[in-house]
Amino acid sequence: MTDENRALLARINAYAETVLGDIDPQKVQVSVQLEKLKPVLEETAKEKGISLEDMFILYMDLQSEASCATNKKLQENLRDLNDGFDGGSPLLFR
Repeated sequence: MTDENRALLARINAYAETVLGDIDPQKVQVSVQLEKLKPVLEETAKEKGISLEDMFILYMDLQSEASCATNKKLQENLRDLNDGFDGGSPLLFR
C-alpha cells in the first residue's frame, strides 16, 4: 500500500469513527453504513478526480488489503507464541 493510499484510508477511517463509532456493523445494514460515509467518499473522490463509485471501490480494496495485513500479522504473532509453547494446548487461529 502506498503512503498516499495509507493516508487516504486513515482519513476515511477517522471519519468513520466519528459517524459510525456507536453502531454495531453486524447489526446495521451496509447500505446505511455507506450512506453515512458518503460525504467523505464524495470529498475524496472530488479531490482525486474520480467518480464516487471508483472511490468506493478504492476504499473497499484498501480496507481489504489492510484487513489481510492485520490478519497475517496476528497469525505470525500467534505462530511465534505457539513456537515457544512447551506441551499443552497451543493457541489456535482460524
